[in-house]
Amino acid sequence: MKITKITSTVINANMRNWVILSVFTDQPGLVGIGEASLEFQTMGVVGAIDDLSPLIIGQDPRDIEKLWQIIYRHPFFKGGVVTMSALSGIDQALWDISAKDLGVPLWKLLGGLARDRVRMYDHLGGGNSDAVYNSDTADSFSEKVKQTVADGFTAVKILAVPQTAPLGESAKLRHAEELMGRARDAGGPDLDIMIDFHGRTTAAMAIQYAKVLEPFHPFFLEEVVQPDQHEAMVRARRGINVPLAAGERLLTRMDFLPLLRDGLIDVAQPDVCHAGGITELRKISVLCDTYGVMMAPHNPLGPVATMVNIHLALSTPNFLIQEVMRADVPWRQDVFTTAPEFKDGYIYPPQTIGIGIEIDELEASNHPYIPVTATQWFHHDGSVADW
Repeated sequence: MKITKITSTVINANMRNWVILSVFTDQPGLVGIGEASLEFQTMGVVGAIDDLSPLIIGQDPRDIEKLWQIIYRHPFFKGGVVTMSALSGIDQALWDISAKDLGVPLWKLLGGLARDRVRMYDHLGGGNSDAVYNSDTADSFSEKVKQTVADGFTAVKILAVPQTAPLGESAKLRHAEELMGRARDAGGPDLDIMIDFHGRTTAAMAIQYAKVLEPFHPFFLEEVVQPDQHEAMVRARRGINVPLAAGERLLTRMDFLPLLRDGLIDVAQPDVCHAGGITELRKISVLCDTYGVMMAPHNPLGPVATMVNIHLALSTPNFLIQEVMRADVPWRQDVFTTAPEFKDGYIYPPQTIGIGIEIDELEASNHPYIPVTATQWFHHDGSVADW
């Protein structure tokens, strides 16, 4: 069996463009699908896919580890989020081909079931971008958390920490406390609530936010400082008594090692669309398991990534919980054909072969690429803030 070509389809989903790629083989009808979506750098990823594809055209797609090493190691300059996103999507498609070739669901190829079902967590408004990023009022949080519970979820993530100055901001601390309080009241004592800091805070402010949020028993606090600020993460960890999660912007197991070695995280959040695909996420999970750290993969992207994460979760021993954006656009199920069983906050093992998802190219063409500019935020004095 040989790879004959690799193509990309870009689908606009409001604030994101999904990059869906297909790896074709010389076996009639045997095509693998993967997702390489990267916020605000869509065409860079498409270009990287085109640049990397010639390295593996003509190769056997079932030699997944060898092809991963070729794509990662043969270019002189390694890594970078654009290149790693392209590699991640290609890797997913190779696993899809191998599972389809054997006629089994992907989770069986990954070692079978490590659990019977996958616990999922929701976002406010089901992941609608306005609900997640632009509705930070107490009434909105309360209403949307109640809907999450009514829809069967037992866990939700909220963005309760606003754009914040390096120090001060007493009013914003009170606002975050109010948002979390209303979310807790709406969800009840048994709803697990995660809080995304989005890397917006200094270590000092992260500690202050954690103190006002701790009484509401958060499940974990996510990305409390920027991912390249290791020493700030050390300081934050010393002052915070709530479990910490990080890793959505890290790209390989080597990036996770310093966090693990220094005991800075309780939950790892690699993204299967950026961190080397299925092949590297499996290695990251083994490394994390060595340190007693759980996996909660980052996944604000499209349906292909969601299905890949479900297969990984089913077969990963130290998996904790899975993020999903289920209502970012109303036409998800028109473009992608998949309907895994969801019940009481869990998804059950899909039985379709491969990743178990196919793209309707005609429907996809109704949502063509639209440039999406990175969100620009500034502090009150005009200095640049992290989104």
